[in-house]
Amino acid sequence: VAERRRLRAELRPFAEIPRETWDRLAALNPWATPFSAWAFHRAWWDAYGADAHEETMVVFDPGPDGTGAGSTAGAGSGAADTSSGADASPEPIAIVPLMHRHVVEARDAETHTSIRHGQTLDLTPVEPTAKAIYLGASYHADYATILAAPDDLPDVADAFAEAMSAEGPENAAHPSPWDVIDLRRLRSADPAGPALLRAFGAREIAEGWTLNFEPEDVCPVATLPEGGDIDTFLATLGKKERHEIRRKVRRAEAVGTVALVDSPDPLVDLEAFIDFHQAKWGADGLFPDTPGGAESRVMFRRLFELFGADGPLRLSFLTIDDRRIGASVYFETDDAILYYNAGLSPDARALSAGVVMVERLIQRAIDTGKRRFDFLRGDEPYKYEWGAVDEPIQRLLVRRTAG
Repeated sequence: VAERRRLRAELRPFAEIPRETWDRLAALNPWATPFSAWAFHRAWWDAYGADAHEETMVVFDPGPDGTGAGSTAGAGSGAADTSSGADASPEPIAIVPLMHRHVVEARDAETHTSIRHGQTLDLTPVEPTAKAIYLGASYHADYATILAAPDDLPDVADAFAEAMSAEGPENAAHPSPWDVIDLRRLRSADPAGPALLRAFGAREIAEGWTLNFEPEDVCPVATLPEGGDIDTFLATLGKKERHEIRRKVRRAEAVGTVALVDSPDPLVDLEAFIDFHQAKWGADGLFPDTPGGAESRVMFRRLFELFGADGPLRLSFLTIDDRRIGASVYFETDDAILYYNAGLSPDARALSAGVVMVERLIQRAIDTGKRRFDFLRGDEPYKYEWGAVDEPIQRLLVRRTAG
């Protein structure tokens, strides 16, 4: 059995971590998604940073003599002693994207806004005033994980748990100790979850912690046929569902030419998407005329700016005879489309624009060799009409129960 490495985790300002380093480490983890990308986290901090505080940790190997970290100037500083003429700070082997805030911040108190989870699941409650450590951007990310190679995850989780322990080297730098560590959006098959559970569980009794590892939500995912077409896929559905989808698509096609058209300039077309989204969701949507709605606008604009034209983020419009009747924002990866958000014209309700848009997106996914259509978090009934099967996401909650 290979000897376990003793790694070191330290706080590092997000701005001091190069984008190339962040995305390189994310690419090592096959369970990472676009929600783990530097661009997603940078956009989130640009939009919502006023209500959260950075807690990002980098993890590195200090070497057999433990001196690899000796050049750092203290927890959270990110500075390096260059008196030797070179930057001796070692290259990170992992990043744990983190933030802290109260479960319900003062400005959220009126609506008691807190991090959203599955409506049908009763999660272990946490006091609204608790100082909570969350995975970064997890309010708006559907998946989260540690940025590291799978083989490194056990040692990285150990270093993270040690840093968060009562005697951990980083805690002395916190204005006050954390009350809970509330790690959400962990996919059930992601080895990061079991690694974190083992690492924190090994310290549970000594530190006076209580751990809960529980289902948080579900992400329904439809599996797509290899080498088939949309009819091949529809043939896998139940008779009723297949009939209804085809009937609604034919009805829209009878009105005019139906197309899914990519936006040539998402930054220009973002307002059109927002209008469609608000028309569908109103006050329950992302962009109401409130401070929170303004933050959502900032985030979406920054997402398109930072991912850029060559990134995975897409904005497409459903059109009939070149008239836009709906819009969707989604991520496209090598093997999947992740359906992030959508909006529809109220004038197109009779055309079942939502069904037609999903049908066109699934058709695109099949045509481009994707094997998965991921509806992301939430168990809304329409997702199962497309044959989607739940993929659970989990939560690791660590609570202090002793002084």
